[in-house]
Amino acid sequence: MSDVFGSARRIVLKTGSALIADAEGKPRNDWLLRLAKDIAKLRAAGVEVLLVSSGAIALGKSGITPAALRRLDGKQAAAALGQPLLMGALSSAFEAENLTIAQSLLTLADTENRRRWLNARATLNVLLDAGTVPVINENDTVATEEIRYGDNDRLAARVAQMVSADVLVLLSDVDGLYTCDPRTDKNARHIEEVTNITAEIEAMASGASGEGVGSGGMVTKIAAAKIAYAAGCATVITLGDRERPLCALEEGARATIFVPSVSPDKARRNWLKGHLTPEGSILVDDGAQNALSEGASLLPVGITSVEGVFERGAAVAIKSANGAVFAKGVTAYSSSDIARIAGQHTEEVEAILGGARRTAVIHRDDMVLS
Repeated sequence: MSDVFGSARRIVLKTGSALIADAEGKPRNDWLLRLAKDIAKLRAAGVEVLLVSSGAIALGKSGITPAALRRLDGKQAAAALGQPLLMGALSSAFEAENLTIAQSLLTLADTENRRRWLNARATLNVLLDAGTVPVINENDTVATEEIRYGDNDRLAARVAQMVSADVLVLLSDVDGLYTCDPRTDKNARHIEEVTNITAEIEAMASGASGEGVGSGGMVTKIAAAKIAYAAGCATVITLGDRERPLCALEEGARATIFVPSVSPDKARRNWLKGHLTPEGSILVDDGAQNALSEGASLLPVGITSVEGVFERGAAVAIKSANGAVFAKGVTAYSSSDIARIAGQHTEEVEAILGGARRTAVIHRDDMVLS
């Protein structure tokens, strides 16, 4: 397990409520400082890190009555109280390592709606380019399913899928997957590596977190690993409550790693090829076709016309000058806006449409050649 990060250039790290807050609902500042040191070490090695953190409800629950906390709106109110406390604790810990954090509030729905997915991914990429550590929190003040099912593991997997991460690390209250629950069965056997998530593997997941603070369990972690696996992202489940949890992984600490059969880039291109049904078409000139064939993004200047009616985030076909489809992708502009900016240079787009817009109509990461 010592080479778990290997050649990874982008990692998504998920921490649960029990690691962030103690039983009294106070931040575990010493542990957060140690986590910041681990992330600073990865950043110094050129690895980008995104942190998906639970804890807002755990930190804010003291301000809500026990009776209210049993209701959804009470949990959402606790999240509203705890969110600034969570970010304050994280900010203090990361500032000690000269790391800048940036908050992004998401729900699972944001990762499953194409338009919101495009916006969220673009924002996270800009934050990474700026050298920050994005901190993704579930938006518990409006979310429902995440609070009910403790599904931040799955949210972390969706984020890993969204940003094409190489590794997803789920910090847990156990050091990986066992054949059965090691807390109740002394014959439980640890599983070090999984290369295929079968029904047998899924059946090994049992029970929920015993800490009483979080609500996720091994079942949600296996579900997250399946999402990441399909996206070409390796998943590591390991014990989070260690002196330096990420350093411990690099030094061979016990964990379970789910190894995908393809890279994130290959998985994404397979998805684009097999799952996008075009809602319209964009016709381009010969120069744009050549540029796209060499790996460029589609810019307005190379577009000659648009066919069909579609909104931003739609899947579209890309046609050559003679009308032949040679690529398809997910567009950052609606058909009406594309019609207005077709053939225009990038610097003219803002004046035509009003307000700042994306540089590319279809980014190269959202495109696949036929």
